[in-house]
Amino acid sequence: MSTTRLIIDHRMADHAAGTAGATIPRHPEKAHRPDNPIQRKPAWIRVKAPTHPVYHQTRALIRDNRLVTVCEEAACPNIGECWSQRHATMMIMGDTCTRACGFCNVRTGHPAELEADEPARVADAVAKLALRHVVITSVDRDDLPDGGAAHFAAVIAAIRAAAPGTTVEVLTPDFLRKPGGAETVAAAAPDVFNHNLETVPRLYPTIRPGARYYQSLRLLDRVKQIDPAIFTKSGLMVGLGESRAEIMQVMDDLRIADVDFLTIGQYLQPSVKHAAVDRFVTPEEFAEYASIARSKGFLLVSATPLTRSSYHADADFAALRLARDARLAQPAA
Repeated sequence: MSTTRLIIDHRMADHAAGTAGATIPRHPEKAHRPDNPIQRKPAWIRVKAPTHPVYHQTRALIRDNRLVTVCEEAACPNIGECWSQRHATMMIMGDTCTRACGFCNVRTGHPAELEADEPARVADAVAKLALRHVVITSVDRDDLPDGGAAHFAAVIAAIRAAAPGTTVEVLTPDFLRKPGGAETVAAAAPDVFNHNLETVPRLYPTIRPGARYYQSLRLLDRVKQIDPAIFTKSGLMVGLGESRAEIMQVMDDLRIADVDFLTIGQYLQPSVKHAAVDRFVTPEEFAEYASIARSKGFLLVSATPLTRSSYHADADFAALRLARDARLAQPAA
């Protein structure tokens, strides 16, 4: 069976054809940084190159609807598998982020104006793909007064109208210094509200410098207070230099915020200008993290080297509902 250690970037063919953005530096803020050599990945992280015909059909639909996906923008290693099953994570509000996180492959710079027809285009693609569950994420839009919260709500409403049988998961920014952002998105009643802590607090200054750890925790806690029926979810990357004790503390912090679902995956370095991989965490260590997290009370845990926030999100949502039902059926202590 052939495998490859590639980082997939499907934008290259479009750029070579002369589409907009081909000459714009992707990470101008990182250009002055010293290079961090990219390490060879271990066997358990290598993935197959995408060849399935449904993968190409999904890609064509994304292009026809002029949509952006985090699958491409973040160079996700699971894109071949997910798109071959018609699973794609839509990234709204453009392809340019106002933050400059040390781990992220999404373009940084000054974003364009919001497109008023984007909610309808996203909803149309969801309906055509006949998705049971869809994940909607976005770039950070610190330039907008509400951080894009109203746009998230509009996308959720459009999907409800076009595909009423589809459950909706959102993966939002932190809405730092955007009062009312959490309330606006929660009022649109997504089935799952995801916001990733990404890493441990000690590493925020270099890995997530534009964010604040406790703001992210408060956001997740606030959503659960507004509507306890909304599942909350958060994710971590490992292999950035964090300690086991720090991961345990983040798990405890998330449980205090009553977060339901935790994902943990291996950090993979997008380019020589991004943060270096400190180490590759073994599958056995991931299994141990999953066991510990379940013992702390999370309804669901996904912890593997290739776990990403939206990986197997449809199946995970079904498992979340079953887990909640099972917990509610337990007699009170």
